[in-house]
Amino acid sequence: MPHFDAIVVGAGQSGPFLAARMVAKGMTVALIERKFLGGTCVNAGCMPTKTLVASARAAHVARRAADYGVKIPGAIGVDMAVVRKRAETVTMNARNGLINWFANMDGMTVIYGHARFENAHTLTVNGETLTAPKIFLNVGARPTIPDMPGIGDIDYLTSTSIIHLNSLPRHLAVIGGSYIGLEFAQMYRRFGAEVTVIERGPKLASREDADISDAIADILRSEGIAVHTDADGIGFSKAADGIRVSIGSSRPAVEASHVLIATGRTPNTDDLGLDKARVVTDKRGYITVDDKLATNVEGIWALGDCNGRGAFTHTSYNDFEIAAANLLDGEDRKLSDRILAYALYIDPPLGRVGMSEREARATGRKIMISTRPMSRVGRANERAETKGFMKVIADAETQQILGAAILGIEGDEVIHGFIDAMNAKATYPVLKWSVPIHPTVSELIPTLLGDLQAV
Repeated sequence: MPHFDAIVVGAGQSGPFLAARMVAKGMTVALIERKFLGGTCVNAGCMPTKTLVASARAAHVARRAADYGVKIPGAIGVDMAVVRKRAETVTMNARNGLINWFANMDGMTVIYGHARFENAHTLTVNGETLTAPKIFLNVGARPTIPDMPGIGDIDYLTSTSIIHLNSLPRHLAVIGGSYIGLEFAQMYRRFGAEVTVIERGPKLASREDADISDAIADILRSEGIAVHTDADGIGFSKAADGIRVSIGSSRPAVEASHVLIATGRTPNTDDLGLDKARVVTDKRGYITVDDKLATNVEGIWALGDCNGRGAFTHTSYNDFEIAAANLLDGEDRKLSDRILAYALYIDPPLGRVGMSEREARATGRKIMISTRPMSRVGRANERAETKGFMKVIADAETQQILGAAILGIEGDEVIHGFIDAMNAKATYPVLKWSVPIHPTVSELIPTLLGDLQAV
């Protein structure tokens, strides 16, 4: 029965880095992965999808070349086999980098297989029993497949399988109007497919304020994407040339060649034998953790997507940082200190940090708000990309920045000015008097803050 100082189950964005830190401290560590090192980000998430987004943007800019005085003869075409190969290359380079890293690391044992608990400190993998006083779960999540009428009768795509398409769909129906679905919708429209987004709720990206959700819908519609919200009767049936998607009794069905199911994620916790270890999960299967990522069972921690405390690569990596700081460096880091930030990678992108306006109002604070259309940003006009707007929310009494959203060119980068200020607990007047570089999008942050008004 092999014994280790620690066992890490899952090789996403928390587990491998924590394992490496523990090995550097002289510990023996087993890293168990059932599929591929790198987890969702490297293999089916950020790296391949943002590579595809880049290819789609290249096609979009090429089609707009004449707007910039650039002449490209003939129609712009897309070779999907080359697009797919490029994304696969990016993934394999990252995956192989991890493989080579661990192969040369004394004290690290990488095991490929499916781990299951026998008790709180014992796991079985490939018929072998392993023990350790410390076990870290970094098992990630997978696409959720809802129980919709007829879904079992059709071949559908998920965010994992669609990245392997070699050919262009004639008409892609995207079920789900949230972040993953919207990125693929715009991407495939720019590749040349007809695209329809079907959302059960009243808004796209329902987590966002209504003004941002509406602007996102306008951006997608401007590129020829059909958007159907309040789709209260989604169902599927085979058709002569593809799949018929019903979206409600009063609206005509969508005739699609391909269907992408993008309705959320489910944690990979249902087949780990958590009951044998007596690890508690919530009703959705997420492992319950405290402010330092510990489960209810001593010696077991949960990191990344599977704990439900952040479904992003950067929050998963921060879970590693918190665990390593507390367990290896004698620090006192907490999940509750984290200010949530994220991006939606349509083009132009949405960068978000902290509270939305809706969330800020719900706290009962006296708030201040400022907005500025991207059409009043020099960089956006120079690039002829003026869709979207900037928005910031501040506490009128404490002058703390509560949240911000940048939907516009380079919004995913510009938002870091607010992220840094909020983490430094700087009041908005401090940022208002900074002297930024011209011409940039970020130079409008002081102007945006100077226009804050009580509402």
